[in-house]
Amino acid sequence: MPEMTTVEVSFTALPAHVRTARLVATAVARRSGVDEALLDEVRLAVGEACSRAVEAHRLHCPAEPVRIALTDSAGRFEVEVTDTGVAAAPDDVGAATAEPGGSPHLGHGLGLAVIAGLADDVQISESPAGVSIRMSWPAVGLGR
Repeated sequence: MPEMTTVEVSFTALPAHVRTARLVATAVARRSGVDEALLDEVRLAVGEACSRAVEAHRLHCPAEPVRIALTDSAGRFEVEVTDTGVAAAPDDVGAATAEPGGSPHLGHGLGLAVIAGLADDVQISESPAGVSIRMSWPAVGLGR
């Protein structure tokens, strides 16, 4: 059975830390065997998910850290970004489209549409505690 490896990162909800999260995700994806051609998609999707989480935290719970789990398992590289800010509006989770004139901020689905277009598979779950965005890409596992 292949070994599963996970890297967990938590950071203060500051926009400057989103860049660090993107760099870590890209490095772990490369090590996991994600094709070089997909690394920009990983970087951009993780950046979008982290930006959404930072915004939610800054509005609702600035002292709580944003959490990311990066997992390499069964030929997949998976990233889960969890915010404990506030559950997304139903429109945000469902349709993943922005309202006319809307911004890509919390409460609009443009960011989710971007993520869905970049990741191979996206799962969004919400609870009263917040929103979790799980994204994954194929990985061949050569980098171990």
